[in-house]
Amino acid sequence: MFNTSESAPPLGDQGAGAAPRTRDLGVPLDGTPGPLNAITDVPGLEVGFVTITDDAPVVARTGVTAILPRGRDRAGLPCAAGVAVLNGNGELTGRSWIEESGQLQAPIAITNSHAVGSVHRGVDRWMAAHHPESAAAWMLPVVGETWDGYLNSINADTVRPEHAEQALDAASGGPLAEGSVGGGTGMNCYGFKGGTGTASRTVRIGDESYTVGVLLQANFGSREELKIAGRPLGRESRAPNPMETSDWFDRELSGARAVPGAGSVIVVVATDAPLLPDQCEALARRVPLGLARTGTTGSHFSGDIFLALSTANEGSLGSRMAATGPVVEQIAHVAWGRIDPLFAGVVEATEEAVLNALVAARDTVGREGRESFALPHDEVRAAFSAA
Repeated sequence: MFNTSESAPPLGDQGAGAAPRTRDLGVPLDGTPGPLNAITDVPGLEVGFVTITDDAPVVARTGVTAILPRGRDRAGLPCAAGVAVLNGNGELTGRSWIEESGQLQAPIAITNSHAVGSVHRGVDRWMAAHHPESAAAWMLPVVGETWDGYLNSINADTVRPEHAEQALDAASGGPLAEGSVGGGTGMNCYGFKGGTGTASRTVRIGDESYTVGVLLQANFGSREELKIAGRPLGRESRAPNPMETSDWFDRELSGARAVPGAGSVIVVVATDAPLLPDQCEALARRVPLGLARTGTTGSHFSGDIFLALSTANEGSLGSRMAATGPVVEQIAHVAWGRIDPLFAGVVEATEEAVLNALVAARDTVGREGRESFALPHDEVRAAFSAA
């Protein structure tokens, strides 16, 4: 019924032969990627997937993506963190505590809109089993969502707590699958098949080199909006677009119509650069600039929520009930006047992660025979062959 990352295909391979990534199609993109061009270029960070694709008893095209910023063995240790929102038609649990304390000390998971509760419970159970010292106090896991009800039977309770546990168990470093994997399995982006995408940038600040990594669940944008390196490939594409042009939503809800651009995007930004919580929030606020490079104008019906975190300063920013321990803490951070290379890294990696999700996706048939067509690689190659 499902596959964890232990049996998931490697980066760029969704089971039908190795697939190119965006750069392999000749698209010129800014910046210097890390060795994997993935969020796992951030040292110690691990990602796991559970992908659920089944046709009985209901059609399921969904899953769970899990992110452990410090890896499974240090899942309860805090990271400086900040959140930003472009449009609030979505959910990211744990956000209030991040805004209050400036730190995150629990795993991150991404799934479909109606599975947030199940995944949240699964993360709690996993932490209680593997990090009981954290679970003995309180935990506020971060669970984000986007809506996959076009392809997936979203109200069938297909995602269960154990799927979140399995995604966390499967988490590892190294190359990542993209496209129709994990929480991105049933997602659509710019009227094409969408899903999970990742990218990274290596940046220099003074004598130091840092990594900025992005992982996102792309389920946003209208076909007319999509631009790749400034070229309007969405409006020029010959690929069918039944999600925006058919009457499928009217059959679900009489009198309703599918609004182009509806959907959502959850973006997680991670870096090993030492940052203050407010600086993490500043990174999160740069995510929309990267999304905008791909064309989106931010639909009212799209939940666009972004989390940025720093894995530096391990052991700091803790919030624990204890009679002993530090009374005053100090943490290192990049000087505000030198932070611009990190901002650029966020923008560049976000843009590329969206495009990688589109390039990795495959034509998909979901519930009631509904189809979602992938971005044609030949159209992308042709657009940039003379560049």
